[in-house]
Amino acid sequence: MKTIAILGTFDSKGAEFAYLKDLIEGLGAKTFTIHSGVFEPQFTPDVSNAEVAAAAGYDIGEIAAKKDRALGTEALSKGTAAIVPKLYKEGKFDGIISLGGSGGTSLATPAMRALPVGVPKVMVSTVASGNTSQYVGTSDIVMIPSVVDVAGLNSISTRIFGNAAAAIVGMVNHEPKPAGEKKPLIAATMFGVTTPCVTMAKEYLEARGYEVLVFHATGTGGQSMEDLIKGGFIEGVLDLTTTEWCDELVGGVLNAGPERLEAAGKAGIPQVVSVGALDMVNFGPPDTVPEKFNGRNFYQHNPMVTLMRTTVEENRQLGEIIAGKLNMATGKTALFLPLGGVSMIDAPGQAFYGPEEDAVLFDTLRKGIDPKVVELVEMNNNINDQAFAEAAAQKLIDLLNQK
Repeated sequence: MKTIAILGTFDSKGAEFAYLKDLIEGLGAKTFTIHSGVFEPQFTPDVSNAEVAAAAGYDIGEIAAKKDRALGTEALSKGTAAIVPKLYKEGKFDGIISLGGSGGTSLATPAMRALPVGVPKVMVSTVASGNTSQYVGTSDIVMIPSVVDVAGLNSISTRIFGNAAAAIVGMVNHEPKPAGEKKPLIAATMFGVTTPCVTMAKEYLEARGYEVLVFHATGTGGQSMEDLIKGGFIEGVLDLTTTEWCDELVGGVLNAGPERLEAAGKAGIPQVVSVGALDMVNFGPPDTVPEKFNGRNFYQHNPMVTLMRTTVEENRQLGEIIAGKLNMATGKTALFLPLGGVSMIDAPGQAFYGPEEDAVLFDTLRKGIDPKVVELVEMNNNINDQAFAEAAAQKLIDLLNQK
């Protein structure tokens, strides 16, 4: 029999969680309850709030005495994020569910994000119909709108809670069958302007027995890939499209954070990296581009996406950043430079053709990488040429075989 963890504030919403507990047990699953509220619960949990707070180094008695909502949320969200993955590793539960408003969602989702991808996670929330990126992040949390506030049992809330209970029980009881023979898993990064390259590389790898997961380098895509690498799912990385660093450096809308390009190196897994789409910073429609960029070279990719060409100085800085990230690697690493251009529109006659900008990028990388850590491969091709794509894919195979 499978077990569902119920995580929540059993002090302020004890009746709602008790009802959810009865629903889940009525569907034939066990429950494992974790109290993340500040005060005494309305029913006895399996894991107390004192245990949750202590996992983050706090004393629940001191928190309760101060009656500081912000402190309580901070302490207990940190505590749940620390204790819930530990309890999962101990085999205490198979899936997790919670209910809440913005506060309850802020308490529960850090713990859900800390669990591995694939562990069933359901959050019934008042904020589920809005921007949920701060709650979901790069995880696979299923957000269900509560429709009405999570404040009492009524004809609407009980129906929503019933659906959520059925969803989480169904998830834990019906694991998907494997899609076929297990193959080594490769992560690859792609953007619209590097699609031909990554498509050809993907086909090359798949023809040789690898499974390739392609991540769209839109900020969230890069973060998702790095999280899967950290989770131990990925055996090799074909990181040909590192454009998210342009947005991180210059202030575009598709940045993946300052730790982008670190996960594979820290994990020690083979990686082949290139400079795909480092010619562009991403913005929304033209009227969303900050005024400080007036006079720059722009390209309207579509009505909702405006691209801005990176400058010589920005390419120098990008080269320094990427060299620094790659020099941290503990595993086999190769850097591929496409001397004929880094994207579809960085080519003769195209909008972002920039020999000077590219030359500075390439030269900075040549000087910046540590040859004892990073193998440098230069090719007189555009990144989207078949020869470049297949050479990069074959190099990754070679590095995997060396491992």
